[in-house]
Parts: sequence; C-alpha cells; structure tokens
Amino acid sequence: MRVARRSFLASIIGCAAAAPALLPRRVQADAPQLTLKMHHSFSSVSGVHDRFLVPWARKVEADSGGHIRIDIYPLMQLGGAPAQLFDQARDGLADIVWTVPSHTPGRFPKIEAFELPFVPASRALVSSKAIEDYAAANLADEFREVRPLCFSCRDRAVVHATRTLQGFEELRGLKLHVPNRLADEAVRALGGQAVAMPISQVLLALSGRVINGCLDPWDAAPGLKLYDVLKAHTDFADAALSTTAFVLAMNRGAYDRLPRPLKSVIDANSGQPAAGMAGAMWDVEAAGAVALARERGDAVTVLPPKEVLRWRRATEPVIAAWVKQMKERRIDGDKLLADIRELLEKYAGEPEPQPQPPPRPSPQPAPEQKVVAQPQPRPEAKVEPPRAAAPAPAPAATPAAKPPPAAASRPKELDIPL
Repeated sequence: MRVARRSFLASIIGCAAAAPALLPRRVQADAPQLTLKMHHSFSSVSGVHDRFLVPWARKVEADSGGHIRIDIYPLMQLGGAPAQLFDQARDGLADIVWTVPSHTPGRFPKIEAFELPFVPASRALVSSKAIEDYAAANLADEFREVRPLCFSCRDRAVVHATRTLQGFEELRGLKLHVPNRLADEAVRALGGQAVAMPISQVLLALSGRVINGCLDPWDAAPGLKLYDVLKAHTDFADAALSTTAFVLAMNRGAYDRLPRPLKSVIDANSGQPAAGMAGAMWDVEAAGAVALARERGDAVTVLPPKEVLRWRRATEPVIAAWVKQMKERRIDGDKLLADIRELLEKYAGEPEPQPQPPPRPSPQPAPEQKVVAQPQPRPEAKVEPPRAAAPAPAPAATPAAKPPPAAASRPKELDIPL
C-alpha cells in the first residue's frame, strides 16, 4: 500500500514538474485580446479612414494573430476637439490618435518646416517618406511624450476660387481659408487675406461669402463639396504652396504594457511602411479629386515653373522669418531645411501609387447612434460551454446557434509571456 502511495505521489510530482513546459502554450492560445482605442477627426467615409486607418488597424490585428483589437472612433466620438488629440494620446484618453501637430502653433516648431511655402513635394508619398526619415533624425525631443508610429504629409494644397489665377497679384482682395499658420503667412505674403476656421465650416463660409476661396488639398475637395461653389482650381507645376503634417501617435503606457511579441507587431507596422501607406492614400485621393473636377467641367490650371518661381520668391520672407524663430529657440533652421531637401530628392523617384478598391464595410448602425466604425469583422472570441443555472422560464423556441470550430475559436499562438 505504501509503495502504491509513494508511486502515486511521485507521479503527481512528475506532472507538476512537467506542467511549466506545457502551461505557456495553453496561456498563449487563451491569452486575452488586448483592445486599443484609436481616435481621429475625419469621417468614417473619408479616404483617410477607409483607405489608411482601417486597413492599418486590420493589418495589426491580423499580424498579432487576433491578440490585438483596435476600435476606431472617427469624428471625435470620444469627445474633445481635433487640437486636443495629441494630449489625449499623451494622457491615455485614447491609445492611438491621428492628428495634426500644427493645430497647436509653435508647440512643434521643427515639424512645421514641412508646412513652409514651396518646401514640401507636390506628391504626398514623397513628402511622407521624407518626413518619416526627418522625424527619426530630428523630432525625438518634440514627440517624447508619446510613441510616434508614423508621420505623413497630406496632399498638396491648391487655390480653389471662383476664377483662375494666372499670377499671385490676382490674390489681392481674396479671402482664402488656410489650413495652418504658415499657410496663413504665405497667403498674406502673396497679397491675399488668410482666414482660419475649422475645415468643416468652409462650405458654409463660402456660401455666405465670408470667404472667396480656400487654400486646401485636392483630397478635401469632394468631402467639402467645393465643386458646388468653386469652379476654378489653380495648381503648381512640380511644387506645393502648402501641405499639412500628420502623426499617428500612441500612448507610451499603452505601448509599454504590451508583451514583447505584440510590441514587435506594432513596430513592424510603424515607420516607413505606415508612412508610405498614408502617402499613397493621399495621392490616390488627390488624383480622384482632380479627375472629378475635370469631369464636372471645372477649370484646372497648372501654373508653369516660370510662374511658380515668382510665387516662390514672394513667399521667401515666410521662410526667413521661420528660420529666425528657430534661431531664437537655438534650433538650426537652415540645417533642417537642407535635410528636408536632401530627403525629398532621395524619394523623388517613388512610383505613382495605383488606386485600390476600398474595403467593403459591414452593415452600419443607424446614423444617429455614435458607434465605433468597424468595416470588417474580427476573429470570434472563444465560446465557453454554459454553466449550470437555476431553471428559468423558457423563451420562445429558436434554432440553436452552432459554436464555431475549436480551431477557429482561438487566436493564433504567439510567444507571449505571462
């Protein structure tokens, strides 16, 4: 009897010793799904949402084997104003945000270099790849409060007005909406009157003749319905009078709490891959907007390089003033501009992105409900058998739902430590 008891105890000890080798696998398969909240100010039908943020989030989810879930909240559904998005990421009110640093002028002076007149490239893909390298070398201090995932520059801004502008002298007397403070200074240097307001108010301001036109990117034209009131669009050959820089930023605590394998998933989808994805999206959206303007019979005028040079010279005081401001902050603005020009030349040969079909969204709830935009289904959670409970009144008979197969109920295993 004692021999049998000793054998039983030995077998228990042996199983316990072997358990640690088996436990991690079980934990990896059953590890809870980590949910991250992404917040931005664009609509759920915008190109930036459908063609960049949603595909980016779904790729992160897929690469994590279902261990990461990203809920996307468009149109400031988590509250606040667009200018507060950066602080929401810093403070943890959102885990990831897509935001414009220059919404708080002067706070991020180095990144504003890309918004100077005629500094960025005419193609968003080129500027986006350049600003990503620029950020790695120059912006660590400005964005130390968050973990930047990628940077991007929006499509080039053009002058949308009621008449074609052959020279900047024709800007005199025109009131134009501008997207940021350096675009404001550029319009004033060219003789126009700059008007800052939320972009959502532009159409109303145009209809009420508060403004006569706007200096905004091509990709914004369809959403703003600019074609209904402005029939002339003045573009610039091989140049961009203005653009807007964006950052996809993550809360540092949210990133630090991730297990190492999931940090690797985020890292693999950050930097140049994400910047290139955003830049290509902006360019595709711009090309579609230009084609739509021409289909509607609008006048699309591209000023030749000789005329663009005149506009560029007229806005040089804006760049000189910025360099002086940087010097007062003990920042070498001339060096930063030289870095930007070198990087733009590096990526100038990037091929033109080709349009891709938008993702097919799942059915959306009623418009009045504030919900998370989730265009594609996510992996099913593990279905546990019901526990025994006290008898309850039987509901109306309905067909029993079949549980998913065991292989599909678990996310792909990753080497995630406890």
